[in-house]
Amino acid sequence: MSKSSNTLFAFALGAGVGAALGILFAPDTGANTRDKLTFKLSKYKKELEELINELVEGKELHLNEAKTEGKRVITEAKNKAENLLNDVNKLIDQINQGNN
Repeated sequence: MSKSSNTLFAFALGAGVGAALGILFAPDTGANTRDKLTFKLSKYKKELEELINELVEGKELHLNEAKTEGKRVITEAKNKAENLLNDVNKLIDQINQGNN
């Protein structure tokens, strides 16, 4: 598992255990306990959605960086190949002129 997957799993596990313990040891009435639980679960849901969005955005950022780096490497390789081809053509011209 990746670090972000472990973090996500730990967060979800902590939220589940916290909710279960809250229900078991709740000194409040059932309606109040359900209201509190609903509030906390919606809060956890929002935090989880934000975490997922951050992970997705981070992944997109890495993809964009990889694409940019790939384009740079391709451009450099193309330029080097063109320079090499020009040098080879000049050499061929020099050889042909020397043979005449």
